Amino acid sequence: MRVEALQSLLGGLNTALSFVYPEVCQYCGQQRATPDEGYVCQRCWKNLRFIRPPYCERCGLPYEGAIDGTFRCSNCADVELHFVRARSAVAAEGMALEILHRWKYGRQLWFEPFLAGVLIQETGTNLRDEGWNLIVPVPLHPLKQHEREFNQSANLARRLGTANSLPVCEDAVRRVEPTCVQASLSRDERQKNVRRAFGPANAEAVRDRSIVLVDDVLTTGATTNACAKVLLGAGAAEVCVWTVARGLLH
Repeated sequence: MRVEALQSLLGGLNTALSFVYPEVCQYCGQQRATPDEGYVCQRCWKNLRFIRPPYCERCGLPYEGAIDGTFRCSNCADVELHFVRARSAVAAEGMALEILHRWKYGRQLWFEPFLAGVLIQETGTNLRDEGWNLIVPVPLHPLKQHEREFNQSANLARRLGTANSLPVCEDAVRRVEPTCVQASLSRDERQKNVRRAFGPANAEAVRDRSIVLVDDVLTTGATTNACAKVLLGAGAAEVCVWTVARGLLH
């Protein structure tokens, strides 16, 4: 589905939903929530576990307890990372994970403003001031995108780009091999699964750029790391990663 058509669909969907559904939270079903809020009420926002220090300086994995200074987690210790850092807005658990699944697999597209809002709130609107000048979403394989009819990472990237007045390049990287679902795989299996999954597609667009790579969920970082490697190989200056949610490894 073309980007313009999908945006038109989302706009029409919001209009239709305002007639079909009452403006009530689609998670708790009790409080008022509008289409622009992604049908998630302010009370349900309190169910989110935002990622706060202490966390790994490289991959953003949060840790409980008091840790003085910066540290790198064991997940990063023996892996060659191609992004300078990865950060996530919330923990991939409870309500956040359920809504992500309902949006991503159940085509409950009205949750998108909520999820994008969570991401934008945590990244802020100063990515340009930090030196980042291009946003790139993690691509889906064409077969998977045809099946799902949208790329959740691209939708998030467009909204993040608008909030930060930054360009978005959706064809910087291509998915050259279909991969199995990562959720049930170990860290080593995830790395092997995506090792040759990506290839360069638009080297001119990424050359010398400082890139924010966007995905919906990060767990071990295998997917975003493989993607970042391709971007650097195509000439990008550096890559950081932002995702809505972070899978917890401990």
